[in-house]
Amino acid sequence: MGKFESRLAEMGITLPEAPAPAANYVPYVQVGDMVYVSGQIAKDGDTLLTGKLGDDMDTAAGAEAAKVCAIALLAQVKAACGGDLDRLVRVVKLTGFVNSTPDFTEQPAVINGASNLIGDALGDAGKHARAAVSAPSLPFGVAVEIDGVFQIK
Repeated sequence: MGKFESRLAEMGITLPEAPAPAANYVPYVQVGDMVYVSGQIAKDGDTLLTGKLGDDMDTAAGAEAAKVCAIALLAQVKAACGGDLDRLVRVVKLTGFVNSTPDFTEQPAVINGASNLIGDALGDAGKHARAAVSAPSLPFGVAVEIDGVFQIK
């Protein structure tokens, strides 16, 4: 087990197998040393984490959903790296989509669930650019979807 997965294990996290795509797309594309990971929805095992922020879900629950998305993103990066997550050089950018009401304004706090997990697990390699935006709905009614760009070696 490499340094990144060891740190995740210390945090009580074991990366699952990379989720299969739900439609006609690939889970990631590698161009040179960059890996572009498709949006990962808030799905914990077989359970979809559904809800609308500002309506039936609070910011803390949304942040937990974002954390689940980050775990799926890292699982995809590990798959792109042939099973060796330590080939990850850095997280370049995350884009977080939050299923929220028009008056909900805490999208950054929700996506912090992903950013905090990645920063805690990866240290300097986890420092990234980011966008956190509202969406009127997301696939299957999930609370959060996040995609990312990663540099690998």
